[in-house]
Amino acid sequence: MTLKSESTYPSRRAYVLKLRSDAGPNALAGRLENLVTGGQREFASGHELLESIASDLQASAAERSAEAAYIDQQRKTP
Repeated sequence: MTLKSESTYPSRRAYVLKLRSDAGPNALAGRLENLVTGGQREFASGHELLESIASDLQASAAERSAEAAYIDQQRKTP
């Protein structure tokens, strides 16, 4: 059996979605909070909610790339 180095559902991608009291099926509004980073983003539509998630995923990918580059550089340094 091979163990995966990363979970299918990593904690870094866990969120709390809080909907405003006046939100409805055609008027989503609320706040999205990343449980690991604590980052919060408010949204006023379903489209903005999806944009917030996409933006957070892009930031996460950029952080991982930078971290991998740093580790690679440290390995090359005598």
